[in-house]
Amino acid sequence: MAGGNKKYSVVEAGNLGFGQVGSLFLDASGAASPPTGLMFIAITFLEDSIFDASGGLVAEDANQYANTQAAAHNESDGSETSTQGSGGLQIDASNTFPQGATIFGRWSEIDLTSGMVIAYIG
Repeated sequence: MAGGNKKYSVVEAGNLGFGQVGSLFLDASGAASPPTGLMFIAITFLEDSIFDASGGLVAEDANQYANTQAAAHNESDGSETSTQGSGGLQIDASNTFPQGATIFGRWSEIDLTSGMVIAYIG
């Protein structure tokens, strides 16, 4: 968490998960990463946006959060008793996220091909 060895109250610790650590604005002019030890926890789209096909949305855990690196929650063996879930797809350059939408997860990098977002840090 932010602040190294700093101790947080219960309320402060809870607020970290809601983007209280800050946010940043990003457009298609470059990539962004959160501060060390933190993640982007929500992304709000200010206009229709497309992530770069590779490295556009890098999840902390590519099997758990939607991303451009792999298909999250998509059991590879086709088992009906899957613990991972099934049906998840990898985000690619054909996927447009509409203006006004917000997605939640844990991502270490965001890079847009087009569009504008506000990314919340937690």
